[in-house]
Amino acid sequence: MLKYVDTDIVFQEIPDEVTLAVNLSGCPCRCPGCHSKHLWSDIGKPIDAECIDRLLRPCLSSITCLALMGGDAHPDEVDSLLLHIRRQYPKLHTAWYSGRSLLSPAVDIAHLDYLKLGPYLAHLGPLNNARTNQRFYKIDNRQMLDITHRFRRTPATTNK
Repeated sequence: MLKYVDTDIVFQEIPDEVTLAVNLSGCPCRCPGCHSKHLWSDIGKPIDAECIDRLLRPCLSSITCLALMGGDAHPDEVDSLLLHIRRQYPKLHTAWYSGRSLLSPAVDIAHLDYLKLGPYLAHLGPLNNARTNQRFYKIDNRQMLDITHRFRRTPATTNK
């Protein structure tokens, strides 16, 4: 059963989006150096379409995207939630942060606007590190366009 621990409105997880991030528990990936080890446990409240509706109601006018953070133990349930969002909130973008290296066959890419794939490997760093193994994709017409570079900050230029 898919469960969520908490939510937050975030501005950096998805480029150019104001995102309601939903942290899902029961992560089977257990990446060394993980910054969210509390999400390894089977904790939190069950999440389904009705719960998504309750979570969205108070912030729908303030966000442009909903991101499911985790859920790799139940990709079929993740896909079901993504489909619900697509059908009920057609203007809202969808995203999934997966710790797997490949998209689960249980998830239909047509239900996504954004996708992060890859385990966290401390020696390679997160998405904003040029050496990262993780990849961030914008989905366009069922095509995965790698936009990982959008997470890298360029140094500010100085006037001389």
